[in-house]
Amino acid sequence: MLWKKPLFIGLFGLIMLSACSGTAPSEQIYNHLEKAVELEQDFEKQQDDVVELEQEEQDIYRKVRDLSMEDFDKIKKLAGQALDNINTRQDKIDNEQESMKASKEEFSSVKDTLSELEDDAASEKGEDMYDVMMNRYDAYDKLHESYSKSLKKEQKLYKMLQKEDLEQEALTKHIKKLNDNYEAVIDKNKKFNKLTAKYNKRKKEFYSAAGVNVEYDEDAGNDSEGSGDDEQQDKQDDEQQDKQKESDD
Repeated sequence: MLWKKPLFIGLFGLIMLSACSGTAPSEQIYNHLEKAVELEQDFEKQQDDVVELEQEEQDIYRKVRDLSMEDFDKIKKLAGQALDNINTRQDKIDNEQESMKASKEEFSSVKDTLSELEDDAASEKGEDMYDVMMNRYDAYDKLHESYSKSLKKEQKLYKMLQKEDLEQEALTKHIKKLNDNYEAVIDKNKKFNKLTAKYNKRKKEFYSAAGVNVEYDEDAGNDSEGSGDDEQQDKQDDEQQDKQKESDD
């Protein structure tokens, strides 16, 4: 199996320095956008937990790999621990999905308000920002689906390892399928991260065009539409390949 430590780029939040008079469309949009960021905080917390659980599962797999069939009882016990780990990860990413759904619902509410903007440049920037974010939500749904499939394949793997009559050929074949699925997860993760970085940039452009005075956190977001983040992700992918688990003896 592959070393599956995901690298997610988060949304960055901005603080409005001066409120618009009344309930101007730009202020309404700002409130919804920043609320969407707040609702995704649990997503990031779940991701931290998932990364830790993935590392624990990798440790279990290494122990199993180093054992022989003479230690079948130990293998069976370790496989049981891995199955518990997988179930916990599934719960985590399901909770993560709920926070993303809440974020999407909040963000979607800006659609009608964008049409109320009087400035054409701000309206155009807002529509572009909206489209990017909705594409990001779609990318997340695909990523979640692909990761869930990987968990099901991991589950099958450890159930196979609990069988004393397991044949090496069947094990090798299944691990090959699992690794292929991991590659799909990595690809979808890259797309999600690129869209997150792109949205962060588009949001800043929209605030500028709409005259929303905000305070920026220099450590948050990325103005390069993910170029630097892509390099970091590519580097991590190389590390993942270096740590690829043996599929046979």
